[in-house]
Amino acid sequence: MAKWTAFPYDNADYVYDAAALKKHWARLHAGDAEPYPKDEQVLAAWALFHAGDFHKAHEAGLKAGAAGVSVANKAQCIYANYLEKSEKTKLAMFMEAAERAEAQQAAEPKNANAWYWQAYALGRYSQGISVAKALAQGLGGKVKAALETAIKLAPKHADAHIALGSFHAEVIDKVGKLLGRTQGADTATGLKMYKEALKLNPTSAIAMIEYANGLVMLEGDKKMKEAEKLYADAAACKPLDAMERLDVEMAKAELED
Repeated sequence: MAKWTAFPYDNADYVYDAAALKKHWARLHAGDAEPYPKDEQVLAAWALFHAGDFHKAHEAGLKAGAAGVSVANKAQCIYANYLEKSEKTKLAMFMEAAERAEAQQAAEPKNANAWYWQAYALGRYSQGISVAKALAQGLGGKVKAALETAIKLAPKHADAHIALGSFHAEVIDKVGKLLGRTQGADTATGLKMYKEALKLNPTSAIAMIEYANGLVMLEGDKKMKEAEKLYADAAACKPLDAMERLDVEMAKAELED
């Protein structure tokens, strides 16, 4: 695969040794509800991820075998979403992560993140090719079912709630409420998912950003003020790792536009 773009910010604050990682684990993983790893190799891969060395985290995760698949998928998805410049490479990366997550589901059906990373990767892939086209290919149902499974397996999975909220919002925004209903999308459920995500992970910049986007998609311009406030709150968050830094920088950029 092509050379990965380096994390563009100073990462000194995001370098964790094993003890610090254990101490901050619950807060760092409030979004994805990933259990603390038993395997030292997997823990080392997560340390690389949090420090923003996504390529090395991805490679280390794959090298660690089954227990490292989630960190490999997260590293690849977050990298593709925020830092990959080539649209073609980005889509290929999302598809590869989705396929790896699907294989992981077969081996570990009770692993919530096997379902979540498949949904995340397919969701981002769908945005890349156009939501309408993705729905025509049947990807919408796959994303929704995978997210609902993730939440059933890990009810406190804040990121799965965000993504499910975004599924409802994106579908309604792109095909309208009536057609959206045929895809199982509705406004009330979308808004409920966003609120639940923020309740589960109140310091999450990405939850605020996605909720802001969802409000405008679902309720229109009358929610613009509320959305702007959510963006301002996201921009003011203190990031604990490289991924959170990318979220905060995205919020800042949005506010400047």
